[in-house]
Amino acid sequence: MKHTFFAAMLAVGVLTACTETKQPNTGETMQKLELTQEWDKVFPLSEKVNHRKVTFETQYGQILAADLYEPKEAQGRLAAIAVCGPFGATKEQSSGLYAMRMAERGYVTVAFDPSYTGESSGEPRRTASPDINTEDFMAAVDFLSRQKNVDTTKIGIIGICGWGGIALNAAAADTRIRATVASTMYDMTRVSGNGYFDSEDKEESRHAAREAMAKQRLADPMAMAGGVVNPLPDDAPQFVKDYYDYYITKRGYHKRSGNSNDGWRKIGTQAFANARFLYYINEIRSAVLVMHGEKAHSRYFGEAAYKYMVEGKAEGYNVVGKPNPNPENKELLIIPEASHCDLYDGGFTELEGKGQPKNLIPWDKLADFFRKNLK
Repeated sequence: MKHTFFAAMLAVGVLTACTETKQPNTGETMQKLELTQEWDKVFPLSEKVNHRKVTFETQYGQILAADLYEPKEAQGRLAAIAVCGPFGATKEQSSGLYAMRMAERGYVTVAFDPSYTGESSGEPRRTASPDINTEDFMAAVDFLSRQKNVDTTKIGIIGICGWGGIALNAAAADTRIRATVASTMYDMTRVSGNGYFDSEDKEESRHAAREAMAKQRLADPMAMAGGVVNPLPDDAPQFVKDYYDYYITKRGYHKRSGNSNDGWRKIGTQAFANARFLYYINEIRSAVLVMHGEKAHSRYFGEAAYKYMVEGKAEGYNVVGKPNPNPENKELLIIPEASHCDLYDGGFTELEGKGQPKNLIPWDKLADFFRKNLK
């Protein structure tokens, strides 16, 4: 499957205005985003948690908009988790659900919009970068570390879909991250450079893609690639149908989600194609859980990343590294019968979020993983 088809299924959010506000060294952001205050998630607010909107700054000067979830009646310093993803989604969708469910289980959590997307700052909009997005996660760790009710020695992260790969990259870079979950992960650098299932892993294909990107930069650098395919062709692959069912129908549609609307700029993810950002994950000493659906088209990303992380070599990785110094705290969990998008919200027995919830996300398993490794 061609790179352009994949790009057409990705997206970001819309412009957010900013005003200057900050006092130096307060830990508060330099700008104040004009955030939506009413509850506008695709899931209902749990009665077990407190919620408020927050912002924090990255080292690149971007201001990230986020939702902070805290368990009601909790006392003392708690373990904390930062959550992001899927790639092209917003905090009102899957990442917010993950954050809220983990807060129900006793964790302080924050779900954030990445730089250049959703309610977060950044110009031009609809832009992504391996470096900037990895920094987004580390800035979330900074934010959690400043909270009075957070134990700074007990911070973990969850990355969903394309942010699963970014989470692994962040864990390799930042030793403050003590436990990481990569759920239904994509390796965005691998798929951007090699195509699906490495079908375009050849110099000729990459050269053609680079030439097309170079022409696009001169022709119209702000042109949009489009979000998830809509209308949905009858002959679309099943995983494209699954994306449509989550992002376009009332099950998961959100007005600020690029995947639900007009997508990335055509050159907005160019940086991913010439990068490979998981080659140091074999050196992650902290705990990692890679979680994937048995029927997910993306399963090969998670399985290869796990194998390389533990053994230092795997299909799809062009280098051979040393085996992991701490393999005993690495885990691969395959969820029976689950598709890629089932791990966005647990899945449903009928389309558009109708029928009965399949409850395929093992929330208690995730809580136990963090409880075991954030101690």
